[in-house]
Amino acid sequence: MSDPMVRLEGVCKGYGEGERRVEVLRDLDMEIGRGEMVAVVGPSGVGKSTLLHLIGLLDRPDAGSIELDGVPVASLGPAERAALRNRLIGFVFQFHYLLDELDARDNVALPLRIGGRSRREARERAGALLERVGLSGRAHHYPDELSGGEQQRVAVARALAMGPGILLADEPTGNLDRESAEKVFSLIRELHLKEGLTSVIVTHNEGLASRCDRVVRLDPASTVTHV
Repeated sequence: MSDPMVRLEGVCKGYGEGERRVEVLRDLDMEIGRGEMVAVVGPSGVGKSTLLHLIGLLDRPDAGSIELDGVPVASLGPAERAALRNRLIGFVFQFHYLLDELDARDNVALPLRIGGRSRREARERAGALLERVGLSGRAHHYPDELSGGEQQRVAVARALAMGPGILLADEPTGNLDRESAEKVFSLIRELHLKEGLTSVIVTHNEGLASRCDRVVRLDPASTVTHV
């Protein structure tokens, strides 16, 4: 892979101290190409979410190196890491984490407002994204007025608000029924292609994983198998 968007070399991560310490990832090597959609699968506790948190700059490895879009992140300070994360990475989680006091449009606009965009510009961008995910008619509805699938589509729109190059999704369909899960995954796949994203999807759903460009299986020894 000549020009990967994501590169991990010798990455280790554990939690706890002394006899209570648990090594989750050990000497993990992985590369993800630009524009690739990769599913990460494996048993619970194997480090799938930890892997996303490391790629997403929400946590730091204990050892090893990580490069995102050619940038070595180990030497970056907190402000530089935050700036790179805001510019480059969008997140979708199993639970949508929408703010109950904001309607759908303002939930999507929130990252833009935090990033310094004007209220008008942020709302215009949010409205356009809601239209892309099929929710233009629900822009003024609050989270408790939306179905689970609709809430997750709002979360997807929010993840794309800043125009990221990398989309990280942690069990994005895990809290949905089969029909809603299919719609949300199809939406993510469609946006991945149209936006030219590099996407990493953690999922227990083997059927959905098989529709990604590549499946990466983690085992308890942090061995990576590419399918």
